[in-house]
Amino acid sequence: MPSPYRIMLILGLCFVWAVCAHSQTPPEKTTHDWPRLLGENFDGQAATDAELQSSIDWTVPPTFQWSANVGLGYGLGAVSRGRYFHFDADDSNRSQPTERTTARDLQTGELIWTAAQPLVYRDLFGYEEGSRSSPTIDGEQLFTLGVAGRLACRNTSDGKLNWSVDTIQKYGVVQNFFGVGSSPLVIDDAVIVMIGGSPAADQDVAPMRLDRVSPNGSALVAFDRNDGQELWRCGNDLASYSSPRTMQIDGQTYVLLFARGGLMLVDPETGSVKWRYDHRAEILESVNAIVPVVDGDEVFISECYQVGSVLLKVTADSAEPIWIDPAGDRRRQAMRSHWATPVLADGFLYGCSGRNAPDSDLRCIDWKTGEVKWTDDRRTRSSTTRVGDHLIVLEERGEAQVIRTNSDRLDVVATWPLSRSDGERPALAYPCWSAPIVVDDLVMVRGDEHVVCLKLTTSE
Repeated sequence: MPSPYRIMLILGLCFVWAVCAHSQTPPEKTTHDWPRLLGENFDGQAATDAELQSSIDWTVPPTFQWSANVGLGYGLGAVSRGRYFHFDADDSNRSQPTERTTARDLQTGELIWTAAQPLVYRDLFGYEEGSRSSPTIDGEQLFTLGVAGRLACRNTSDGKLNWSVDTIQKYGVVQNFFGVGSSPLVIDDAVIVMIGGSPAADQDVAPMRLDRVSPNGSALVAFDRNDGQELWRCGNDLASYSSPRTMQIDGQTYVLLFARGGLMLVDPETGSVKWRYDHRAEILESVNAIVPVVDGDEVFISECYQVGSVLLKVTADSAEPIWIDPAGDRRRQAMRSHWATPVLADGFLYGCSGRNAPDSDLRCIDWKTGEVKWTDDRRTRSSTTRVGDHLIVLEERGEAQVIRTNSDRLDVVATWPLSRSDGERPALAYPCWSAPIVVDDLVMVRGDEHVVCLKLTTSE
């Protein structure tokens, strides 16, 4: 029988071996999430850690990871727990198109599941009959709001449909110019969406004649995430193409809604509107589309048709302009945001200004004053995502550039010719209207027919 000393020696050696073996095991790679439109904090900033950001070699082009064919629509997806979730429409069967949600492995692009529902929608301007929005993921649930107003809740694990609501029918929504184009917001047990319905008397108004349509108090509606039952509704306005987001005021969570007629602050506990700030062009066809940009107690909103931008100082009871663009004077307006939400970096806003390509540019403005610091004279429309002190700018025809966050000048670091195919990587075709997603060292971009995943080059 071994002596007690020998037993203790053997146990000690086993402990040392176990500790050494554990220390030599490489740590698992951390995977961040991009669970909603514009990312976790609604700010278009990469879901990466600072160490990885500092190790990116922007002078080396990214490598091709994978691509996937996508159906009709314009939105990019969401990322959660190593999976990429996409929302589009499938018209391969023209007699019965479907609204489709898919899940793929983020690293390989391998299809994990697909789920579909019948889709009945006809665009008034001839745009594609697919999603204009992004999925929102919270825990084990995925929420989508389709172009025809179908709000759906699915399991992220297998795509099983838990419940859905036809918001067009339930709330009497008169068709907007481009259908429904807003992403859901989840707060605790509430799924909050912009709807903007109208009373029964307005249901015979011709589509697009929103000047003849009145709101019925359903600008923003909250549903129980467990069964889809309505929790509350509020806001006397029609829908826009923005998406609701949160902001903190004195430690309390509120919801900002940039609806058709302007900005509202809503208490998500009670569904009460705290205040409203009107901001909309008088042009019938005008739309508000960006997600409000927030910095502390300041909120930036913008549109491109007539009135431009305003920076507001807000409390739970009021919103007061810090600076405001001169209405109707495009040349003197600081920023005229269309569908692309600008990003804030170190006190300066970077983003696309202008309605169409001939009058659009990438520019930088001072957040506090609205002073234009510089503009890019190439007259193209683009969307922007921030990665530390760099920006990935995706032009709508597929070219991408990396620029430094430099308020003194346009500081181009690299150009990625994504509009041209390269080996197995397909070309990004017009229109590229969604801002890139950046999760760890992966970049997701979308063109008309493909989602492409790229891998950034990092130093060892």
